[in-house]
Amino acid sequence: MSDDINERHRVRMERKKAIIDAKIASADKQIGIIIVNTGNGKGKSSSAFGMAIRALGHGMKVGVVQFIKGALQTGEERFLRRFPEEISFHAMGEGYTWETQNRERDIAKAQLAWEQAKIFLADPEIGLVVFDELNIALKYKYLDVEVVINDLLARPPMQHVVITGRGAPPELIEIADTVTEMDVVKHAFKAGIGAQAGTEW
Repeated sequence: MSDDINERHRVRMERKKAIIDAKIASADKQIGIIIVNTGNGKGKSSSAFGMAIRALGHGMKVGVVQFIKGALQTGEERFLRRFPEEISFHAMGEGYTWETQNRERDIAKAQLAWEQAKIFLADPEIGLVVFDELNIALKYKYLDVEVVINDLLARPPMQHVVITGRGAPPELIEIADTVTEMDVVKHAFKAGIGAQAGTEW
C-alpha cells in the first residue's frame, strides 16, 4: 500500500515539476520590480527588511528611508547600521501620527524624507530601496501620489523598490509588480501583550 501511495506521489510531483519548470522558463524578463506590502496584519516592514538583508547577501547596495518612524530606534536600524558601506539608512519621521499630533510638521518631515528617497531613486548603484511606511504618508496625503509614482517609474531599470505600510493607495497598487496584503488572524496586542523588542521594533 505504501509503495502505491509513494508512486502516486512521485507521478503527481513529476507532473507538477513539468508545469513549474515551464512557467519558470517563460518568466525570462530581468528588470527591477516594485513590491508593496500593505494590509492591517503584522509583517510588512519585517518582510521588507528581510529583503534588504537578502539583497546585501547578493552584494547589492541598499537604501532605506523610514517615513513616520524615527522617534524610537528599531532593531533593524541598529543592525543594518553595522554595514555603512553597503546600506544607507535614514529614519526620517518623528513617530506615529497619533503621537506627533502636528500635521504640518508631519508633512514637512515626509517631504524631506522624499527628497532623500529621490536621491536613492536616481542612483543606479543602489540595487534595492526600502521605503518603510511610505503608504501611511500617502494615505494621509503628506505626499502627492502622482509625484511619488512618477519618481518611482523614472528610477534605474534594474533597481528594486519595497514599499510598506497600511492603506496603500490604488494608484500605487496599479503600478506595482508585486502586492501583498497582510491580514490579521490574531495579534498579541489584543490579548494585552505589549510591543516587544525583537518582534515589534
